[in-house]
Amino acid sequence: MAVVSRIFSVLRRMFGGTTSVATVQVDPRSLGRVKLTYSPHADRRPDPGEVVWTWVPYEENDGRGKDRPVLIVSRLAATTCLAVALTSKAHDRDRGAVALGPGAWDQSGRPSWARIDRLFEVHDGGMRREGAALDARRYGLVATGLKARYRW
Repeated sequence: MAVVSRIFSVLRRMFGGTTSVATVQVDPRSLGRVKLTYSPHADRRPDPGEVVWTWVPYEENDGRGKDRPVLIVSRLAATTCLAVALTSKAHDRDRGAVALGPGAWDQSGRPSWARIDRLFEVHDGGMRREGAALDARRYGLVATGLKARYRW
């Protein structure tokens, strides 16, 4: 119990006293049909097609995580979005990843992959900064992968 208490304490400090804006992994079966529409707007609010930075929990769901870029794929509600994490670790031939190549979200210019096998709910208040907008073609590749995987 002490570990859980420590985790919530850290999250409260990170998000200004509340954990309600923490990025959380989402079970795709709980979503129903998801509308995937490319619509980035540079307005400090995450929109589908934008890469933003947020804290993402590790797969072990043990309270640890990492500040990383995520691609917003859909708006779920007024203040929440659906996202997939980006990684620079090569995932060629991995059905859970879509190759994107390099982009402005990675200052080193490394190629990136969108991990479509894990979905995240990102709150507008939990986003640290906008990283870049993906072009419509690459967003389409991710959307196609998500539609095939989750039958949206």
